[in-house]
This record gives sequence, structure tokens and C-alpha cells, in this order.
Amino acid sequence: MQHRKLFTSISILGAGAAVLGLPAVHAQEPAALEELVVTSSRIETPLRQIGTSVSVLSAQDIAADGSAVLMDVLRTLPSVSVTNTGGAGQVSNLRIRGEEGYRTLTLIDGIRLSDPSVTQVQMQPEHLLSSGIERVEILRGPQGLHYGADAGGVVNLTTRQAGQVLETRLDASSGSFGTQQWAGNVSGGNARADFFLSGAHFTTDGFNARTADTVLADDDGYDNTTLHARGGLNVGENLRLELVHRDTAGDTAYDGCYDTLSFATVHDCDARFDQQASRLAAILNTSRGQQSLAWSSTRTEREYFSSGLSSFASEGKLQRMEYLGQWLQSDRLQLVYGVDYEEEDNNGDTRNQWGYYAEALSAYSDTLYLSAGIRRDDNDDFGTHNSVRISAARLFALSGGTLKLRSSYGTGFRAPSPYEASYNRGPFAAPPASTTALQEEKSRGAEIAVEYYTQPGLQLEAVYFDQRIDDAIYFDLSAYSGYLQDSGESRSRGLELSATRPLGTQWQAQLNYTHNKAERPDGSPRQLRPRHLGNVRIGWHSADERLRVNAFYRLSRDTVDLSGGQTVTVDDSQVTDLTLSFTLTSYAELYGRIDNLFDADYEEVYGYHTAGRATTLGFRLHF
Repeated sequence: MQHRKLFTSISILGAGAAVLGLPAVHAQEPAALEELVVTSSRIETPLRQIGTSVSVLSAQDIAADGSAVLMDVLRTLPSVSVTNTGGAGQVSNLRIRGEEGYRTLTLIDGIRLSDPSVTQVQMQPEHLLSSGIERVEILRGPQGLHYGADAGGVVNLTTRQAGQVLETRLDASSGSFGTQQWAGNVSGGNARADFFLSGAHFTTDGFNARTADTVLADDDGYDNTTLHARGGLNVGENLRLELVHRDTAGDTAYDGCYDTLSFATVHDCDARFDQQASRLAAILNTSRGQQSLAWSSTRTEREYFSSGLSSFASEGKLQRMEYLGQWLQSDRLQLVYGVDYEEEDNNGDTRNQWGYYAEALSAYSDTLYLSAGIRRDDNDDFGTHNSVRISAARLFALSGGTLKLRSSYGTGFRAPSPYEASYNRGPFAAPPASTTALQEEKSRGAEIAVEYYTQPGLQLEAVYFDQRIDDAIYFDLSAYSGYLQDSGESRSRGLELSATRPLGTQWQAQLNYTHNKAERPDGSPRQLRPRHLGNVRIGWHSADERLRVNAFYRLSRDTVDLSGGQTVTVDDSQVTDLTLSFTLTSYAELYGRIDNLFDADYEEVYGYHTAGRATTLGFRLHF
């Protein structure tokens, strides 16, 4: 039934092109509609043609936020929620439309940052710094078509693009809780070759992460060193070779581990994280499109210490080969297709998966755009599965602006991770988990949206979304028996509202609000999914644009968590941050940030502290 409803809504958009009496868009339509995005169909596509939900952050947006930790920047976007267990480097989760982080794929310069060494294969957002990131695109909703059937959303990160002029950028800051960051990057090139090198070191003494730590009550600090390198070589006019390498090392002090001798809960704990990732790609451009072949490898090592003694270590590897093709049949029709092979290794427990996909993109007219695609995955342990995605976008001219109607529907599946499956077969599982044969999760999601753009810069968006997971896998927090599955649909449905408006020549306002009703099959609320999320940003700059001030306000309400198998209510929160920057010279800038300006007392996860008011002062050099 749900499939038919969404197919009907998309068909209505297509059929409406022939019967609605609204005029075609003006030739001078708003520039925002011509912005190119890559993530939706893995090729550069103007925003006006896309039927899916994509949010974009530019380098200017990231700098205006001023946060050293990227997840604090991402949480300002619609339907993006972040939960953190007690400060920088502590275990965190980034959810899109209420779906768990392991249903969201994160890439940087084409490298998958997924970590197979953890319980579910996912990125560790607490170890991702903002330094060197030039652009963020977030694709919301099930996106199994191009990225693998278990991708419930995509976070696509791009580092600074090298030009033909040598550029160097340096950034240093210091602030509350003994926090310091030293970062820099250099880029350059010519018509034949280009490069980008980036390095950052972030350190903080932190604060006491856990409310239960009342005896030792020590600060839980964090250190992170991240190196990133990208190089490109143009071989002739049509062939390009690219190499990317990234290395991240993190060291986190935390609370609530088990003593290796007595198994008592102690709060003198340490976690070490080391991830190396590489990608090599060859890209061929022809008059009919683009072909690329890439190999990538990600290796993650984690080790945990209790009272200075090693208590647990884990290693994961992710190897991937992929071919991506684009064929321009005409100005009105193009095909995007590909094949990928992936091998996951969790401490020697391996799994392989092949994927094959194709999508047709049609510019039916200058104002109507349609797409349809299918993917087939063949998983080593769980067999073959098909995923689909269809979308439509239709543009109309209104007085003073352009109206865009769009809709999309997509499906996917997620196989139990190697860890989930092996845990239920291992010595620590008990009934009912030990007698449960985990099956794959199946997902589907739909959305319908209205957007409005004007030439002066007004942008409005309203999106209704409905996402469902069949037989969601979860850990038994009541009896701690292992991994179980909900019988039926886990659902997230709601409304996203966004607006951007210039206020004169020196002011700008941005706001978004998400209402998300996230429920398990029995109707109970899903854990750590706020019913209400809101963000407001007010920006101002002086007439000469040397001084810039931004105020950020975020709201989170109606969230529940689990403690001892019981549902508990998480405090509502309202937090205001303030940033400013002042250009000293053409190559030097001073900046500052005040987090939690009004020193709000709140929580994101039950039983964990959050930071009070904190200040940061830094400078940037660009030459």
C-alpha cells in the first residue's frame, strides 16, 4: 500500500506538467537552483533537477560556525540530530531523520569512513574534525540505490579543492577546558597535477563525562591528530588519476568501564582509536559522459584500557572496488550505472557483497525532471536483495520567484553486522538472543516537498517524510541476552521546515524545524529521537565585511532514553552559541566562539554531563 501511495504521488507530479496552468519558469531564475550537487546521483546535477532532499554546507558556513568538531556543525541542518556522551571524543551518534548512525554512510573525498570493528559498521563521528573540510552535502532518506542498500542517508564531505596557485592556511585556537587546536593545509598545482595536504591536532582536558562518576570525578580529556592528503594527475586531456590518504588517531579518557581483575565498574578508562584509509581512482572523461574505476581500503584499530591495563582490542578492515559510469544519451536522457564489491573484516570474521545498479535521469522538459533506478545486492550470508528509487521534480514560475514541487521514494536493506551475528552465537549470549537467528532489516522511505526561491535570496522548503524499518535489530538492554529483532515496523515520520532570508544588505536569517514522530512497532518512542528539533542562525556583517557575527540557537524537546531497561525522559534543551570574526589584513583573521552562551544545564544522553559556557579564541592565516 505504501509503495502505491508514493508511486501515485510521483506520478501526479509528472502528469501535472501537462494539466497545471502555471507558467514555465523565467529564464532569470534564482541562482540557488543552479547550484551543482553530486551526492544524489553521484554526478554533478543542478539542484533544480533533483527530486531528493539534499542539504549543503559551504566552506563559509563551516568557518562561520567556528566549531573544531564537525558533528557540531552538522547538527545545525534539518533532521540531523547528535547525541554525545560527555564531551569531545566521547561516544557519539549522528542520526538523520531518526535513523541510527549505522544506517548512515559517511564519505570524505570518496573514502568510506565506516568502521567494521564496532558492533555495527558505521563512522565514528566523535573523531571527525572540521579542519580542511570545504563542503558538506547531506542526502536524507533511504539511499540504497547508489551507495549500498544499507545506506539510510549519506554525509558526503569534500576537502579543499586545489587551484593553480600555491595556497597555505593556518589555524590556531585555545579555549575553555584546556582546549587547543593547531591546524594547517597547503594546496596547489598546475594544468598537469595538483595536491592538497592537511594536518590538525586537537586536544582538550574535557570535563567529568558521567554523572555516576562521583568519587574520582576527574576530567575526561581527548586528543586527536588527523592527517589528510589528496593528489591528482591529469594524463592527457581525458584521463585523470587521483590518490587520497587519511590517518586519524584519537585517545579518549572516559567513565564506566570494567576493572580487568574484579570486573567492578571503574571510571579510570581510556579508549584509543586509529584509522587509516586510502583510495586510488582513475577517471576517464568522454564526449558521452564519465567512467571511473576506484579501489579503497579502510583499516581501524581500537583498544580499551581499564585502570591502565588493556581490557579489549578490536580490528576492522573494509576493502572496496567500484566502477561508476555515466552515459549521456541526449540532452534529455542520461544513465548512471555501476558495479561495486565490498569485503568487511571484523577481527577475522569476513563478509563479501556485490552490488549492481543503474539509474535513468530524464529532463522530460525544461521544468520537469524524472528519475528511476534499481540496485541488486548479493550478500555472502544473506543472499540477494533489490532496492529501488524513483523521484520527480517540477518547477513553476510565480510572481517574483520559482516554485518547485518534488517527491521521491526509495528502499533498502541492512544485513546484520558480522559482530551482531557472531555475538548471538558466542559464549556471552543467552536466551532469547542465543536462539534468535538474525535476519536482514528492510527499509523504505518516501517524501513529498514544496520549495520556493526568489532572486533576492529567499528560500523556503517544506518536506513531509515517512520512513519505515522492518524487523529492526537492537541490543537487549533488559536481560542483556544479546541482539534481538523488533517484529514489525519501526517508523519515523514528520515534517521538515526550512527558511533562509536576507534582511537588508548586512543581515541574514536561517532557520529549520523538524517534527519527527519516531516509534517502535508497539507504538513506544524510539530511543534518543527528539520529537522536536529546531535551529536558528542570525548573521550580520559590517558594511566593509571585515567584522562578522553569528548567533546560533538550537532546540531539542521530547526525547526518551533507556536506563536499566526502563524508559527515562531526557531533559529538553535550548542552547545558544555565538561566533565572531574580524579580518585584520588580507591574510589574517581573528575569531572567537562562545558555546552555551547562557550556561544552560541540559543533557543529550541520560546519565552524561554536557559542557557549560565555554569560550574559544583563535586566528587564521591565509597566504
